Amino acid sequence: MPKRDYYEVLGVSRSATLDEIKSAYRKLAMQYHPDRNPGNKEAEEKFKEITEAYEVLSDEEKRRRYDQYGHAGMRVGQDFHQYTSMDDIFRAFSDIFGGSLFEEFFGGMGPRATSYRPPQSQGERGGDLRVRLGLTLEEIAHGVEKTLKVRRYMPCSTCRGSGSARGNGGYAYCTTCNGTGQVSHVSRTAFGQFVNITTCPSCGGSGYTLHDPCPACGGEGRIMGEDNVRVSLPPGITSDRYLTLRGKGHAGRRGGPAGDLIIEIEEKEHPYFRREGNNVLYNLLISFPDAVLGGEVEVPTLDGTALLTIKPGTQPGTILRMRGKGLPDMDTHIRGDQLVVVNIYVPSKVSSHERELLRQLASSESIAPKKRRKENKDTGFFGKFRSSFSL
Repeated sequence: MPKRDYYEVLGVSRSATLDEIKSAYRKLAMQYHPDRNPGNKEAEEKFKEITEAYEVLSDEEKRRRYDQYGHAGMRVGQDFHQYTSMDDIFRAFSDIFGGSLFEEFFGGMGPRATSYRPPQSQGERGGDLRVRLGLTLEEIAHGVEKTLKVRRYMPCSTCRGSGSARGNGGYAYCTTCNGTGQVSHVSRTAFGQFVNITTCPSCGGSGYTLHDPCPACGGEGRIMGEDNVRVSLPPGITSDRYLTLRGKGHAGRRGGPAGDLIIEIEEKEHPYFRREGNNVLYNLLISFPDAVLGGEVEVPTLDGTALLTIKPGTQPGTILRMRGKGLPDMDTHIRGDQLVVVNIYVPSKVSSHERELLRQLASSESIAPKKRRKENKDTGFFGKFRSSFSL
């Protein structure tokens, strides 16, 4: 049987506006809706016909093709629905209107309460977890693998996360909202009709109810437990960065997707290194003779110990650079340097023999700081002042 003209099906003119098309469909859908005509196959077919016509004429591109090519234009492209059952209509319009077209038009009519909905696609997402992980500078320099013990919700092994003692068989459409997850309240005032849509109080917005909860998890589909999570941390990671492990957070309720595990990096205080960007600072104490005579000293680095050359006559506060002994950049992998600040060790106690040697050294002109010559002391203002009053 050839299809009837869509404008004729809805009883509107070819110049009808979208509001007029919507109003016509509302009126006819109310008349032929299956819930108002149970067991009436003719009404069901009529409902499919007007829904098909509405889908085309309410879409600007489809309507343009229909006006130009008629029903033949509807075979162009892949976005046109050919409805064969009521479930096709419900699914199609659920996608278009983000819930249910019939809730918008009829204040809550929708799929029949006896229909079945798999809970896996409707489960509630689990929450994210945050943990702080302390790392030493050595671990940051070379990268490290850690195993974290995390307390989190995990899928119930008894019901495999479904929450039902009978698997998915314990679920059915919520009879309060007819599986839409929302309920509407229509109020009529002198200014018109207002529809207030809220989350269904019976199912919490999931659209289904559980009749046979799992005894192990009480219908939650998850239980609290301790889990070992292995994480690999790259070299050069900084404390202002964090790692996100997808799906390693709390398991979702009733088969919902798991949240994420967010690892915040915390740099541990080092006993003798201080970090400055990708460089590390180290304070080196050397003796007075080493500073004067020079030589090689052993210093710690992030890679172990290394020899550092001290030049003769090195002054306190001198900074020596050990290239490539710092921390790597996380993005470029180029390592910074180790900066060694030289300090002279001053003993607090010496023996009498050492004291005598120091006195002898103090009298040496090459050891003690240079003294200003006596003649320089008399070249200033007071020197001239004294000479003018000399007898």
